[in-house]
Amino acid sequence: MERLADIEQKSHDTAQFTIVTGRRRIGKTLLLLKAYESVNMLYFFVARKSEKELCDGFAAEIEAKLGIPVPGRFDSFAVVFEYLMKLSVQRNITLVIDEFQDFYRVNASVFSDMQRIWDLLKENARMNLLVCGSINSLMNKIFRDKKEPLFGRQTGQLTVRAFSTTQMKLILADYNKAFTSEDLLSLYAITGGVPRYVELLLDGGAVCKDDFIKAVCEPQSLFAYEGKAMLIEEFGKDYTIYFSIMTAVATGLNSRAEIEEKVGRQVGGYLTKLEDDYGLISRRLPLFAKSPGKVLRYVMTDNFLIFWFRFFFRYSYILEIGAYNKLLQIIERDYVQFSGFALERYFREKLIEQQLYTQIGGWWERTGDNEIDIIAIDEIENHATFFEIKRNPAKVSIDILKDKASVFLKATRKLRGYELKYKGLSMDDM
Repeated sequence: MERLADIEQKSHDTAQFTIVTGRRRIGKTLLLLKAYESVNMLYFFVARKSEKELCDGFAAEIEAKLGIPVPGRFDSFAVVFEYLMKLSVQRNITLVIDEFQDFYRVNASVFSDMQRIWDLLKENARMNLLVCGSINSLMNKIFRDKKEPLFGRQTGQLTVRAFSTTQMKLILADYNKAFTSEDLLSLYAITGGVPRYVELLLDGGAVCKDDFIKAVCEPQSLFAYEGKAMLIEEFGKDYTIYFSIMTAVATGLNSRAEIEEKVGRQVGGYLTKLEDDYGLISRRLPLFAKSPGKVLRYVMTDNFLIFWFRFFFRYSYILEIGAYNKLLQIIERDYVQFSGFALERYFREKLIEQQLYTQIGGWWERTGDNEIDIIAIDEIENHATFFEIKRNPAKVSIDILKDKASVFLKATRKLRGYELKYKGLSMDDM
């Protein structure tokens, strides 16, 4: 909100064009409405209607918010936008356009019209323009593709992210002062800190691990079909292939060879799109690896989608016959293994949030004989900490961790002269 206020202030002198990005349910719209509730903001929602119908609604919004009669009738968005850009020369205007990518469905020429009008009028305009959308691939195409008319026109970008681990602890404590590490881990593993999911669970009366698992398995639960609703439009006609790949990754198949064996086809191009266009997976390499080779791993970046593909999509045939109680039993059966992987993600995220290190990663050998969960390095203070992560603190072995670190140090020779530390992290440290 502070950044948005700063952008609005700048727009009093110079036109601002800000892209607001973030996954579905992250709270982009609510953030903008809250940040500009005292600014008399114009809010345009790009519904899937005809351009004429949209413009009628935009005209009504202008008249209601700005208190001025609109001259004539607007037949195209280009006319609306040009009118507002010219008006902003006399008075500062904050304009939010939500689901901006849906102009592709309404009239794809809107983007080139906006480019022409923006380039002609921005020098004298006092416009605070903010656009956001929930279809990540289309928003990337509009603003990152050099062939697109709006490429490079933005003056800034704001990425709305999920709640941090610290914020999730504070929120959970508001609902359950006696929450346990297990409660916190399950909330993190299921929701990934996405505000809408956290809200649905906690405001719905779920305040602990058992509550959370039961709530997501209720027949009326939004969670059961959320992944499909979120992604099917992103992926289009190829969604079945993408869903198969993401299910494989969610269940622990991290190498391309493993994924291709599971899916039964070449997936190189799909993996690239999942990473570059959709932002749903990322590539991980062992710390200081010289080349990807056979040590490259693919991981999903969204906790909720890991959960959804691991259980809801994988066992969709159970949902089809309405056997929600059976799905609940499967989640409870597999929870310890599933949450163990989530615990490593939790501590990695927590270490990143602390901003005490210059590099954080993991390390593993191609053979799989040795693996270190997290290595955190501070190149300024010349020290490195090796972490082993287990749900049960009794299973942490510092001696074994030191042996693995010794193999790593011999293989990389990158930390000579560094102070080395070794630490176990478990549920007790959350």
